[in-house]
This record gives sequence, C-alpha cells and structure tokens, in this order.
Amino acid sequence: MTVPGRRVAPVPHSPAAPYDGHARARWAPEPPKQSARGDFARDRARVVHSSALRRLAGKTQVVGPTSDDFVRNRLTHTLEVAQVGRDLGAALGCDPDVVETACLAHDLGHPPFGHNGEVALDEAAAPCGGFEGNAHTLRLLTRLEAKTTGPGGRSTGLNLTRASLDAATKYPWGRERDRRKYGVFAEDREVFAWLRAGAPDGRRCVEAQVMDWADDVAYSVHDVEDAVQSGAVDLRALRDPAERAVLARVARDAYAPDAAPEDLLAALDRLLALPWWPGPYDGSRRALAGLKELTSRLVGRFTGAAEAATRATHGGGPLTRYAADLVVPPAARLEVAVLKGVAAHWVMRAERHLAVLAGQRALLAELVERLEAGAPAALAPVFRADWAAAGDDAARRRVVVDQVASLTDPSAVALHRALTAGPGVPGPT
Repeated sequence: MTVPGRRVAPVPHSPAAPYDGHARARWAPEPPKQSARGDFARDRARVVHSSALRRLAGKTQVVGPTSDDFVRNRLTHTLEVAQVGRDLGAALGCDPDVVETACLAHDLGHPPFGHNGEVALDEAAAPCGGFEGNAHTLRLLTRLEAKTTGPGGRSTGLNLTRASLDAATKYPWGRERDRRKYGVFAEDREVFAWLRAGAPDGRRCVEAQVMDWADDVAYSVHDVEDAVQSGAVDLRALRDPAERAVLARVARDAYAPDAAPEDLLAALDRLLALPWWPGPYDGSRRALAGLKELTSRLVGRFTGAAEAATRATHGGGPLTRYAADLVVPPAARLEVAVLKGVAAHWVMRAERHLAVLAGQRALLAELVERLEAGAPAALAPVFRADWAAAGDDAARRRVVVDQVASLTDPSAVALHRALTAGPGVPGPT
C-alpha cells in the first residue's frame, strides 16, 4: 500500500533528535488528536486496549493458562516484561512509553500453546512461507488488529509510530536470513521497509534490545518461580550432580549454544551461593515469600548488571534509538540461560508433557486443514474479506493461519471440537 505524500527515502538517525518527526511518523496519516497525550503514550494505549493483548490471557506461557491459579499466562508474563523493560529503559534515557509499548507488544503474535504452537503453525504455513511469532506480531500491529484504515479502506492495524514499531521488532530481518527467528513475512515487506527507513541493516534499536533483555529476565526468573510453586521443580535437584549435568546440556542446546557446560554450571553455582537463595519449598507463606524475594532480587541483579555495563561503555546521558547498544555482561547471560534451562528441563521437556505437546500440534494442524476446506464459511467473519481478497492458494493459507494464530488455547480446543464433531484434544497441562 502506498500512501500519497509519504516520505519513504531513508532518513539518517540523529542522536541529537532521537524522537524527531521521522520517529513519530505513522504508516497511515491521521488527523491531529485533541489530547494532551504524546504520540508514544498514544501508542502504548492502543496496545493496552487491543483485543490481541487481551487474548494473551488464554495463551500458554510455559504451562497451560488454566492449569493453576498461580502460574503465568502470556498476558501476566507480558505485563511483567513491560514493568521490567520500562524501568530499565527509563534508567538508560529511553522514552519509557516506547519501551513499554514494545514490551506489551512483544508476544502478541504468539499462537495457542506457546512455542509448541509456533512449531505446528510453521509446518502448516510451509505453502505460504512459514510462521514465526515475532513476524506475526508485526502483521498484527500493522494489518490484522482492527483500529485504523488507510487509503482504499485497507486495515493498517494499530498504526503505531515508527519508533514504537521499530522497538517492537526483535528480529529486524526476514526468513531468508534466519529460518528460525525472523521479524517479517514476505507479505508485509512494504510496511517493514517503511518502519526500518534510516535504520542500520539488521541492527536493533536500543529500545528493542531493552525489550528483549526484559523478556529474557522475566522469562527466566518467573518461570522458575512457577515451576517451583507447582511442584515441577525441587530446588534441591539443582545440587544433584546427575541432574546438573542434564540441566547444563539442556541450557546449552536451547539457550547458550556457544557456552561450555562447565561455564553454565559455574553460573548456576553463583546463583546457589547467593545469601537469599531459598531453601526447600513447602508451600507455606514463608516459602512463598522466599520465592518472591528470589524473583525480585534476580530481576534487580540482571537489569542492574545490564544498566551498569551499558553506562560503563556509553557514559551518561540519554541512550536512545541507534546512539547506543545495550551491554549485557556474559556472566549475566549465562545465569539467565541456566535459569531458562530449569523450566525447559523439568517442565517443557518432561516426559509426562510430551504426549500433550504432540496432541496440541496435531490439533492445530487439523484446524488449519478443516478451516481451509470449509472456507470461507468456516472462517470467522473478520477473516472472510481477507480470504476473498487473497490472490492464490498461498495467500489463502496465510489467511487461515492468521485465524488459527489468533485463537487462545481454550478457543482452539473448542473450535477443533466443533469442526470435527469429536471430543477434541486435551489442552495443555
């Protein structure tokens, strides 16, 4: 889509004016707003009020959102990322609304059943170029989420500013560069080129880097808290030599491929030696308080390490857009990786969970096939116009994948049951 009058030539970034008119521009022109809120505060409000954000309450973080009243779902995880990211970004001089908007948006593109659902939809979307949650986030923000329209009536999504969209882009490249992690589908290249105008090729702005580190920190710390509280992890196992060896392998393979197992175990030992590391968990209020103290201290440890290292490298003053890079000490990255490995080893890869994961992937694959076979009548009304406008089979498959990705865990199970007239496949545990 081309909007008349839009300047599309690359505009060099000026460190002296990091949030200038170029950064505040929107994909589709909008009339002036009668509001005291700034452009970036308006971006944040648009994400907060979006249906895509609300749906995260029904999507898996690590374990299913209905499995326990205590555990995180994608929405509670997102809110925690936003709090961590806003504070760290503000300490570095980033616009806090830009960082918080990016944090609130970072998981919007995740499908039902978390990363397991991503695997299933990537296979189902092979005819249209694959599926990746981060690329789908951009698609939601700029096309699928109903808020604004451009010339010709085509949806322009939330129509966020260039700075906010750029900050929400964790992987600013396409599938041709990295088949596992990328930030744009081929169909969305035009708006991607617009939001990246003037940005160094493949480089993330510092606000996106803050969002990414806040995500890692919240993910690693809070998922361990959930795993301990749910009984999936006994903290005493972290001192068992056999369990430690497996944990190091899992953490290396999944999160730190360049790290040696002994370095990951050394990182684990640093954490276990902390004076506020909790003892065995028994479910009491005292034990719960110990877990909360652990999460608070770890968040402070990891964000403080990044803030100190970044300031030591770049000095004082506001650090914004492409004037600086976030610096995370290797020791902090290893500690976060080994904590992520705890949830991966004892929860996501646990033997008891494997059959459920396989069932979830089969459910999503069949949903895609059933919806496509029954389209357009089987599609939700909001996707039928997209189906009618699709020019070929690949584009029609993308429309079906868009609908399946929009579902929550329970609604995916319910829709599968309705389309198959069978008992469905159990949701996550």
